[in-house]
Amino acid sequence: MIRKNKGLVIYFCEEETNTAMAGRGEIKSQEEDLPPDIKDWSKHQVKAWTLTLDDVDDGVAEILFEQDINGPSLLLLDREDLKQMGVTFGPAKLFIHARDELVKFKKEEPTNATNQCGRPCKPYPFCRQHDTHRYIESNILDIPESGALDLIEPCHEYKGFTNTTDETKMSKFTAEVIRFAAACMNSRTNGTIHFGIGDEPDFSHGQVLGVVVKDKEAYLKELKSAIDGYFEYKHNQSAQNCIKPPRFVEVLFKNMTSSDKCVIEVDIVPDCMVCEESIFHTFNMNIKKAKKKGKGKETDQNETKPFKQLFVRDGGSSRNLLAQTTSTKLMEEYNQFVDRMAQRSQLRKQAEEKHLNVIKNSTQGSRLSQMITGGTHSLDKSHFERYVIVTNKSHSIQFESLGFLVEINPTAVLDFDPESAKHGLQCHFEQQSTVSVHLPAKYKITEGVEDIANKLKITRNTSWVFCNGGIEDETPSDIDEWLMEKGASIRDVISFLCRKDVLPNKRFLVIFLLLSTVSERMDPLVETFSTFWQELRGTEQILCICDNEKAFTSWKDLIDARCGINISGRCIYDLSFAEVNGTILSLLSKNRRSSRFLPCGGGSKVSFEKKVERSLSSLEVLCVNQCDGGNEEQIVTEENFYKGGKVSWWNFYFSEQPASTPFIKRDKFDFIMDTVIPDLCSLRNACVVFNLVHVPGCGGTTLAMHTLWALRDKFRCAVLRDSNADFAEVADQVVNLLMYKHEEKSPRIPVLLMIDDFDDKEKVFDLQKLIEKECAKKRIQSKSSQVILLNCMRSESSEQTEQTEETVFIGNNLSEKEQELFEKKLKEIEKTHKNADTFYGFMILKKNFKPEYVQGVARNTLKSFNINQKHAQLLAVLVLLKVYCNRSSLSVSLCEEFLGLQPKPVCGTIKVEEGFGTFSTLIDTCSVAGKVVFKAVKMIHPSIAEHCLQELTTTHKASKADITDLLLTTEKLYESTQGKDQLLQDVHHILVKRYHSVEDSQFSPLIQHIASETPGLEEMVLQNASKRFPKDAVVSQLLARYCYLKKKDFLEAADWARRARELSNDSSYFADTSAQVIKHELKNAIANYKEEPIGPNKLDELLKMAQSAIDAFKDTQNIAKKESLLRLKNFKDNCPFNTAGCLGEIQVGVIVIEVLAKTPVFSYDNVRHDIMSGVLSGDVKLQDVERNDKRHQKHTHYYTILRPFEDLLYSLRCRMKVNFDFLDSFYVNLGSRSGMKDYRDQIAQNELFRCFRVYANLFCKTDSAALLKNQGMQNMLKLHKARQYLEMQKADSYSGILMCLSNKVSSETLEKIARQYAFLCEHPHRPTVRERINFIYVNVVLGCIKLESKYILPYQQLIDLLHQVMREQIPISETLSLYFIAVVLLWPQQCSQQNVPPRGLGMCISQMRTSYHTEMKEVYNGKTAIVHFFLGRKQGYGRLVHLGEITKCIKAGQEEFALKWENGKIWKEKEVETRLCRVTGKVKNNLILADTCIPNLKIEVTPMFKSQLGAHAEGSTVSFFTGFSMRGPVALDIN
Repeated sequence: MIRKNKGLVIYFCEEETNTAMAGRGEIKSQEEDLPPDIKDWSKHQVKAWTLTLDDVDDGVAEILFEQDINGPSLLLLDREDLKQMGVTFGPAKLFIHARDELVKFKKEEPTNATNQCGRPCKPYPFCRQHDTHRYIESNILDIPESGALDLIEPCHEYKGFTNTTDETKMSKFTAEVIRFAAACMNSRTNGTIHFGIGDEPDFSHGQVLGVVVKDKEAYLKELKSAIDGYFEYKHNQSAQNCIKPPRFVEVLFKNMTSSDKCVIEVDIVPDCMVCEESIFHTFNMNIKKAKKKGKGKETDQNETKPFKQLFVRDGGSSRNLLAQTTSTKLMEEYNQFVDRMAQRSQLRKQAEEKHLNVIKNSTQGSRLSQMITGGTHSLDKSHFERYVIVTNKSHSIQFESLGFLVEINPTAVLDFDPESAKHGLQCHFEQQSTVSVHLPAKYKITEGVEDIANKLKITRNTSWVFCNGGIEDETPSDIDEWLMEKGASIRDVISFLCRKDVLPNKRFLVIFLLLSTVSERMDPLVETFSTFWQELRGTEQILCICDNEKAFTSWKDLIDARCGINISGRCIYDLSFAEVNGTILSLLSKNRRSSRFLPCGGGSKVSFEKKVERSLSSLEVLCVNQCDGGNEEQIVTEENFYKGGKVSWWNFYFSEQPASTPFIKRDKFDFIMDTVIPDLCSLRNACVVFNLVHVPGCGGTTLAMHTLWALRDKFRCAVLRDSNADFAEVADQVVNLLMYKHEEKSPRIPVLLMIDDFDDKEKVFDLQKLIEKECAKKRIQSKSSQVILLNCMRSESSEQTEQTEETVFIGNNLSEKEQELFEKKLKEIEKTHKNADTFYGFMILKKNFKPEYVQGVARNTLKSFNINQKHAQLLAVLVLLKVYCNRSSLSVSLCEEFLGLQPKPVCGTIKVEEGFGTFSTLIDTCSVAGKVVFKAVKMIHPSIAEHCLQELTTTHKASKADITDLLLTTEKLYESTQGKDQLLQDVHHILVKRYHSVEDSQFSPLIQHIASETPGLEEMVLQNASKRFPKDAVVSQLLARYCYLKKKDFLEAADWARRARELSNDSSYFADTSAQVIKHELKNAIANYKEEPIGPNKLDELLKMAQSAIDAFKDTQNIAKKESLLRLKNFKDNCPFNTAGCLGEIQVGVIVIEVLAKTPVFSYDNVRHDIMSGVLSGDVKLQDVERNDKRHQKHTHYYTILRPFEDLLYSLRCRMKVNFDFLDSFYVNLGSRSGMKDYRDQIAQNELFRCFRVYANLFCKTDSAALLKNQGMQNMLKLHKARQYLEMQKADSYSGILMCLSNKVSSETLEKIARQYAFLCEHPHRPTVRERINFIYVNVVLGCIKLESKYILPYQQLIDLLHQVMREQIPISETLSLYFIAVVLLWPQQCSQQNVPPRGLGMCISQMRTSYHTEMKEVYNGKTAIVHFFLGRKQGYGRLVHLGEITKCIKAGQEEFALKWENGKIWKEKEVETRLCRVTGKVKNNLILADTCIPNLKIEVTPMFKSQLGAHAEGSTVSFFTGFSMRGPVALDIN
């Protein structure tokens, strides 16, 4: 007799040996469900074992469970214990006997049988925290313990964690993690240490055991504390970054049910950016514990001072190279290891670079749509009528991505998760749909098929078949036993479902949804697939879905081994389950109507959650299914657009519907789609810009939105709602949109962001840089563009600009092809719309912008205009605002109140358009997003507004001044209504906004037009403006400017300027206005004084004004410097330094020169010219002039007047020269924020040039011939004339010499400058340090302009001169110029024969950067240092390529060149590439260490655009072009 219980076998006779052996085998088989060691049993497992005892009542199992009897307490139980628990004598006796037999059996069992293990399995994905991977007890991890592999593939270490008590468990955990982590960090390899994975000899290597964890939080806290304790303080943060938080991976029993165990794993990632070249020592751990002993306890006398350890990976273990030993060999090994750390770090960096994520071009989204619908791409019209799902163990985090299961309403689900009903997929599904739960046995055909189908409700509810137990007391089977125990019943299920009289033949699809990786050949899903494959006679009706390539590869290989087929073509694996869910849901029309979807590339989609969409408040996101299911009225929407309203997504949607003609494609559309966008995607910058420049009303915004609409399934498209939004917030939202549903993956597709109505390209650049910064912050590394900014900008000119790949221009002229399309569209419109004659927006384009048509519309519509009527007044205001501020509007609520349109309780409300009467065809309603979102009214078209304004002023005598006055003085417009702030902004804009691209733009276009149309009334308008904006400093400044420029009332101007300063005392711009008042008063006084020469009294008056003006401009300069320094602290304020104070002081200096030239003291002859030059230079005193003046008596009054102004006069030349040099340095060395020359500075530079001509004519000429008669003075005169010539050519400063490169100075002039410097630098002439530095600059510049010139010093001679100068004492004022040219010339030549490092190059770079910040700190805010030279391929002078030479290679205008520079496209030009030398280097700390031809010489180079480093890991090798700016060497086009 054999008693069948788990572990108890009693033999009664010898003859039953075979039966006994069979019983023992059965016991062993049953025990495989429980841990081999009874001590590891939980109370659940004790209960399960007790229930297997045939003669012991089940109640005993319940009692033991309630008393929390686990494995260790089971071993200690005796009969008395059981009696106390209420177990009677008989069952107690049997239970104790069974327990003892089990213990005996365990002891007798061979070791290899005790630790019998399962199948090979894969480890949990590295560096992931939210994967669904689980381990199965006793399976074997198929990766052995190892040392460093390729540094990225993690090495592994296993800890069984079995022989630990609760007291020692935590300390053992932290000690092992620290040891392993330090070894990985020092060896620079990724690694994972596993706790709960067995090792030989007690277990098989890599055997899954599991650990019971009661408090997961405790492990997190203890590990963090241990890291701080055992690592050196300086490395604590690095260690915290490298050692990832522990994860707890669930362990399942072999029958796929949950246990109470997990495997604890800690990942180590020694990122090169974190570790750099550090060496990570740890302190002896026992010593650390000793240090933590409580106070009052005596420390062990054997304790020693803590000693360091250095762990490294050595094969499958960690070894301490500082182990306390007498061996010298170990110390040598330690020293060698330390010496090679730089090399090891470099290998790590290269490994990271190789493993950078590259965006994949996947088509699996489209394939999924194709396969799941049978080719129809719509689940509403799917080829498949029914779906059968086959799935395995799920994880709760997957549920939110499996919503599509409910939508496809599967006929049957074959679920192999025995816990599905408890907390798995069936439990989740049942909450949302009706299911019928079955066991496979119910599908066995025992009666009529239709009867069975009817009982099972096959076509009414989802039949949920539990294929591995889990319900109705069906015990789950282990993988090895499943085929024998349950395989036949599953074959019955499959055969039943595949019958033609159950599911429609060829019209159902079987979906294998692999929620867990299938890794064993005996896995039930493999057999299930084989059965379906045989029943369906192929794979055409089978689709397999998993969410990663490893799971796919395992599944593919298992199916290949089982069936001999390749199922790759029927598998989806490159999409996450979120993308699978979104893609399938989007195939249902009802979902397209109720949900919104974002593209993920390759046709895949994800659901766009409303909460997330609302968090992106600055963006209007365009979804793939935009407008699907909406109820917008097509007729109303189209009429609004054709009348002149802004295009909406609905217009594009309706044009794609059946029976509609396509939306009109402008000629530039295909160029943008086929050339511009693909080209931008290939660039390496994280964020790139494309400009769409358009004349208002010509369809530019429509074309931009059409582009977004056409690309909405290939890009994540969005429109910036408000151009005045916080750009930092916008950048954050753009990157969030980019990364949505890509949490642990790289983004697959870029964001295409349309920005509209930016009035300044610098703002576009600011947004671009902030987006790049945000990408870098979130470590989005890619080798292609991530965000494309489509910058839709209004043009101030209607003239056609050249089309390029960076800028497309839309003007007011249609091509013949476009005109044909508009003609065709008009015919369609006339068929569906009765009032097509009022579609002015469409007709203006159709008529090709003919002014006669627009004039006719304006004239006919405004026939009944009467300015005394309310609706006419409101229209006039709208017209004026539209003409001078295109974005303007009036809120609907304001219009309703103004027109007296109130809601009527009975009849409802009157539409606001009706309140405008016959003028309603000229207006349109829209939504405005500012500080708040509100509905508004605006003019339908800019051209309509312009001609309406013209009609009002000519025919109806409503002048611009009258309308502006109405706008400013009508209080009802500014009462507390929606849109008040926006209206005030628009009114302010039309009053003060000047366009500096138009020369002599002293006032806004509106004020200038009022002044020309109704002279004098502009003052009334400005006075009313000051009342409307009483606290606005800009309006007060505007009035001051009007008073001194137009009215010539300088007292009133001074008063307005004073008010402006009181309102904004710290602004240099308002300080400048005060100075400008005095300067213009001075100019006016001179202009009105007709007598000549100037009398003494008048001279006194003029010099007093000049002194006041100079003092005021100096005050402006001081405030500007303070202002600039404050802006440096505010990273969002990129406003550049205000140079007006410097230029103003120069202008007053010129006026003083002109005034003095009209006095008899300085005006009669050439000698007098030289005397004035001497006095104003401070070289000649007034008393000397007076003493030598032959007309002394006659001029006495003049000398009396001049004497109080001696300080002004003696310092005039010096102050002018200081300001000239400062401004030259400012304009030459600093450009726009992109690093290019700022074209907006051109007007100021033109004025500077005019002033310098006056200065040069006075101070740079010696007209006196008397000096030539003195032979001893001739040589001095030559030197003097040489210096005067150089000053006249602005060649007496390094910045002036560099200016020759951009000002196109002739080579002849440069050669003369070189000759003059060669003369000055002759030894007897004792040249100054500045003159010798300038001589070096002249040679370099002349070498760039005319390399063959005979006046250029030999290159080596120039280098010798440089070294000679550098050995001398250098004035602080000359350090920047010297060290810049030293860096340029001493940079190692690539083909140089010398292997000696240039003397002091590193010091020169350091000193240059220090000097740059010292000298330019007050003025470089909002600017970037200009690159003067690039490193070329040639030798000597020829290796220096100046910016002008690069400009010649690019046939583009100034703005276009700047955009190519910003986007990096300039470096792709062949001519540029052939001229420049590409250098290699290593990335380090956001800089690059450039390689040179000299061994071990690395030079630190700053990236011109730091975002270009985003795609390159720390320490990776990059190549780049080298540029030289005053801030230091820079790297461009980093690859």
